[in-house]
Amino acid sequence: MSTQMTRRQWLGRTSIILGSTALPSLWSLSRASALPADTADSPIRMLFNENPYGPSEVARQAMREAFAEANLYSFSEGAYDELRTIIAHQVGLTPDHILIASGSTEILRAAALITGLEGGEIISPHPTFDVVNSYAETISVKVHRVPLKDDFQFDLPAMRKKITEKVKLIYLCNPNNPTGTITPYNEFRPFCEELAKEMLVFVDEAYYEYVSDPQYRSMVELVREGHNVIVSRTASKIHGLAGLRIGFGIADPKLAKFLKGRLTGTNNIIGLRAAVASYRDESFQKFCRQKNNEAKEFIYMLLRKTGHRYLPSHTNFIFFQTGLPIKEFQDAMKKQGILVGRPFAPYFDWCRLSMAKVDEMEKFAVAFEEVIGYNSVS
Repeated sequence: MSTQMTRRQWLGRTSIILGSTALPSLWSLSRASALPADTADSPIRMLFNENPYGPSEVARQAMREAFAEANLYSFSEGAYDELRTIIAHQVGLTPDHILIASGSTEILRAAALITGLEGGEIISPHPTFDVVNSYAETISVKVHRVPLKDDFQFDLPAMRKKITEKVKLIYLCNPNNPTGTITPYNEFRPFCEELAKEMLVFVDEAYYEYVSDPQYRSMVELVREGHNVIVSRTASKIHGLAGLRIGFGIADPKLAKFLKGRLTGTNNIIGLRAAVASYRDESFQKFCRQKNNEAKEFIYMLLRKTGHRYLPSHTNFIFFQTGLPIKEFQDAMKKQGILVGRPFAPYFDWCRLSMAKVDEMEKFAVAFEEVIGYNSVS
């Protein structure tokens, strides 16, 4: 007797199984996946330095229209060229100076990879945004981490002392993450220019758009003057496109082309079109800066009221002293429905807090006073 099952028999049995067991779970899964990420029951995200207001409506419309192109590969030069041209115009350079990547993180890793291939080493302040350093160490590149000074500023003289013939890259995040501090132009520019004679200087300006302090200036001017400097920026912060992974580097055209050949990812068309729209939407960027400043002032007032030390920030987050271990603070705030930043050694009783919307900030204040209370930091 044949044991083969006809197609009709298979379909019949399958429909019985689905009808009795699978459909409820499939329905539940589809219903859950259709829920918006931000619901009344969702925790308030104050941990990843995201823009709570983005993307802009202009960028959203561009994304909706880009769905018509979703069947096409995005590596045709059209969308890339348009974005590179916009950014080049804004920084006063040519499109050949602009490298588009899958988030600025990919450019950081490419720089670390090149350093490793050359048998080089890296100098970096500590703590800082650690992607380039941690990736470098996975490929056995030595990283010289230089502690911040007591005032949380970069220790430029100490970094100079780490220079050897083996050092091929120095990484500088300005404004720095997680401290939110800046290194003033009159100190930073000469330092970068000096070191660029001996190595590649990588300046991470992820929070550039949030800075209003006149003591700060972009190091794009060093690229413009032909120094061995690369500047990275991102659409993840003020543009609110973190989930779409759009970042870019600004460098000498030869360096930009060299780095491009070592990237491993590609950008999706939705992200490219959104970035093109967002970088033209100056009114949204102005709105985000205003709301971010209001949020920071709210937290400053709360921290002064409760007697907590904090660092004035030039970003969309604030670094403050909690008075208890950060892991304990994280867990306590999570129970209150609020997610706060991870540990940054060696400041294990400090928290990096990302800014949120006004109503969310108010909920944070209530939870914070319940968890921490007053004058808990001497």
